[in-house]
Amino acid sequence: MQPHSVQFGKVAVLMGGRSAEREVSLMSGQGVLTALRARGVDAHAFDPAERPMDDLGRLGFTRCFIALHGRFGEDGTVQGALELLGIPYTGAGVMTSSMAIDKVMTKRVWLAEGLPTPRYVLLRAGECTPEQVRAVPEALGLPLIVKPVREGSSLGVTKVTSHDQMQQAVADAARLDADVLCEQFISGDEVTCPVLGAGARARALPVIHIVAPEGQYDYQNKYFTDVTDYRVPCDLPPGEEAAVQALVLKAYRVLGCRGWGRIDVMIDGVTRQPWLLEINTSPGMTGHSLVPMAARAAGIDYEALCLQLVADAALDYAPAVGARA
Repeated sequence: MQPHSVQFGKVAVLMGGRSAEREVSLMSGQGVLTALRARGVDAHAFDPAERPMDDLGRLGFTRCFIALHGRFGEDGTVQGALELLGIPYTGAGVMTSSMAIDKVMTKRVWLAEGLPTPRYVLLRAGECTPEQVRAVPEALGLPLIVKPVREGSSLGVTKVTSHDQMQQAVADAARLDADVLCEQFISGDEVTCPVLGAGARARALPVIHIVAPEGQYDYQNKYFTDVTDYRVPCDLPPGEEAAVQALVLKAYRVLGCRGWGRIDVMIDGVTRQPWLLEINTSPGMTGHSLVPMAARAAGIDYEALCLQLVADAALDYAPAVGARA
């Protein structure tokens, strides 16, 4: 049964923000805003980079759709502010958001739960020498992936194929984040799987097989070209889609996610073993974005998806009945 737009009250669509993904966030937010208004929701744009968060309470907003990406948007900071304001919001809560944006912390949780994720080396700011950087290929093999620990949209990501590329790759990632993740490269099929809901009610949407030109699924090919091939329904061998969905659901639940998320996976081309790469707890909602694409394959159109996410808006700490301010 579809939720009623009237029950939501005044909804703020948080977009823009201060992260390196501001441009994409504005595109996501505008799409969500248009969709919600088309369904009769009293929705308004709100850019935290341009006005203080406490304006949300002062202006009488009753729910927030978080269309922010990256830092100060999906890292627990905005979620914490909304908890203090008592305004329910879409997506993961404070602790899950702060863990999930950190690729290394996410890996540690998954590994502790026995879930497969590629081997890695963490290079911390101010603690790694040129010798340590040069030693990474010996530990992980070549090729390998270098990326910022807390950044999204493939920003600052380099596929390193030779030893002499390491220093520059680390420097490029370090411009976006103090800590740099070096990760074992898995050769095979790149897929992604969105999840909707929370706990036992969470369900995996159809898996999308991403086929980018020369394997370069970078920032430009994600958002500003039409050269990437998105195969949904996917063309994986029988049984593999279900195995990826089951793994993704486990990975989503152990992090304590709610509302929605999207997990990126590499499937080894030889062994067909799926490997968890990272999770996005505030996925894109642009014309190129993958959650709306998978939802559409499951029979959920863009407007219905936005409406459902607002309906699922929640707080980590709901005010107790009868509690005094």
